[in-house]
Amino acid sequence: MNKLKILIIGGSGAIGFNLIKYLKNGNDVHFTYFKNKIPEPNGYELNIVNKENTVNLINNIKPDIIIHTAALTNVDICETEKELANSINVNGTKNIIEGAKKSNSKIIFVSTSAVFSGNKKENFEEDVRDPISNYGITKVTGEKAVQQSGLPYLILRTDQPYCWPEKWQHTNSVKRVIETLKSNSSLKEIEDWYNTPTYVLDFVKATIKLIQIKEVGIFHLVGSDFLNRVEWALLTAEIFKLKKELIQPINSKELDLKAKRSNVKLNNEKIKKKIKISFLGIKDGLIEMKKSYHEINSNTELK
Repeated sequence: MNKLKILIIGGSGAIGFNLIKYLKNGNDVHFTYFKNKIPEPNGYELNIVNKENTVNLINNIKPDIIIHTAALTNVDICETEKELANSINVNGTKNIIEGAKKSNSKIIFVSTSAVFSGNKKENFEEDVRDPISNYGITKVTGEKAVQQSGLPYLILRTDQPYCWPEKWQHTNSVKRVIETLKSNSSLKEIEDWYNTPTYVLDFVKATIKLIQIKEVGIFHLVGSDFLNRVEWALLTAEIFKLKKELIQPINSKELDLKAKRSNVKLNNEKIKKKIKISFLGIKDGLIEMKKSYHEINSNTELK
């Protein structure tokens, strides 16, 4: 692959940080962070809501590719604070697009299964988007802005990404289950929420391959299993040899939630056919996490 100048917006998150680690071998990688400064060179503090700063930074770097991973992803906050969600997920994306136009950069936009309602048995890349939450609405608006930008683009939809988080990152479903069960505390898990959980390193490998072959369009970068949160927690307990009996199934109706969740099964056949990379099912992904417990932060080469 020819050396590329790549700017990762949101480099401190799980997806962004792993993209930095694996793309910097052979490329000129720059990244932004919002609050969490990370121990990597070429990092810039940036709030994408600030249009002038965003456009100027992109224009100064002039990247070949911008990978936009930054978003407000808390579904309930997006529902109760719609102005905040819109400023980050919509206006922030539009600011990045304006900067990309000045530097003539390709945009890779990380999106979500929440652009769909879950009313279909499974969703394909070109299905009509029908979100049922404000979070989903903001991501649909972002997708459309990228598509209408006139720039080459990739839209990469994913769902419940998991891996070992860095100390400054938010936890994820797997880490939360492990920490709770290790403390011998009971764990309430929701039996009516279904996902296609995605091992982050699979997402990263697929993204790198799509960059190498100069692909454009929409792809679903998700795992190969569709399961509910209780099933996921039980598998986590099995792989990490923790007490399954501490897991208590509950229904989401028991919780005071502000936003509706959509049970979306994203079909991943398109990406598998395009790049011949298999996406791990949840059991194999958990096994990989267990194997990498001591080495995940030092291994910088994807096999």
